[in-house]
Amino acid sequence: MIERIDSHMHIWTLARGDYDWMTPDLGAIHRDYAVDDAWAQASAARVTGTILVQAAATAAETDFLLATAATDERVAGVVGWVDFEAADATIEIERRSDDPRVVGLRPMIADVPDPGWILRRDFVPLLDQMAQCGLVLDGHARADLIPVMTQLADQHPSLQIVLNHAGKPRIDTGDLAQWFADIAALAKRPNVACKFSGLLTEAGHRTSDEAIGEIARHVRNCFGPHRVLWGSDWPVLNLAGSYSGWAAQSERIIDRLFPEHREAVWAGNAKRIYLSKSEF
Repeated sequence: MIERIDSHMHIWTLARGDYDWMTPDLGAIHRDYAVDDAWAQASAARVTGTILVQAAATAAETDFLLATAATDERVAGVVGWVDFEAADATIEIERRSDDPRVVGLRPMIADVPDPGWILRRDFVPLLDQMAQCGLVLDGHARADLIPVMTQLADQHPSLQIVLNHAGKPRIDTGDLAQWFADIAALAKRPNVACKFSGLLTEAGHRTSDEAIGEIARHVRNCFGPHRVLWGSDWPVLNLAGSYSGWAAQSERIIDRLFPEHREAVWAGNAKRIYLSKSEF
């Protein structure tokens, strides 16, 4: 049986108070979520482990994720957050990297007004330190930020970057020409991988295997089978579908597009990129 690792899952407790983006108009996801809430569907989909990804720009939320990981063997790693603008950012990156459960960091660049924020000169030592410590940079996604990730990859060729949610292509409108070109350019950088995740929430009514498969095919053609990772983006996924539904659709698409590399997309690539320093 092929092992499966969910490379992109969130959990949150609203009373913690640091999810600034979480408002009541988000309906289905405006509530507390724990790993247990996903696990009946995840287990049925043969998922055996998950990587928790930060959803708040605070150190306290990273501590919350790590506390969960410490007591839950299903959590294989945590992608946390560090304040890059803090005077002690270098110290904090080193401190976080000392914890084997911290496998990466995700600056929330899509929420910063300046699209080129992550390219600031004063961040160069921080990103170099991440590379030296073996921490992955998770690329907080937006379609117009894909070229920024390309510049970042060029500036830091030893830094492993993982683009979240295939860069959030505009599947709903079918306006994909620029995305096709930008993904092709980004994928030429060997230090970049791409998550096959978070697509249903960008799809509107275009959720068919054909529509989602068009995205997956381009990602495969550009990144190849060893730089694509499967993830759920649960519970944000609940805005557009269900864990079981996305897992089943993903299986159909992965079976068709990656018939000889299914294990790599489902788990092998996540283990190599994120979990090489852990004992998972």
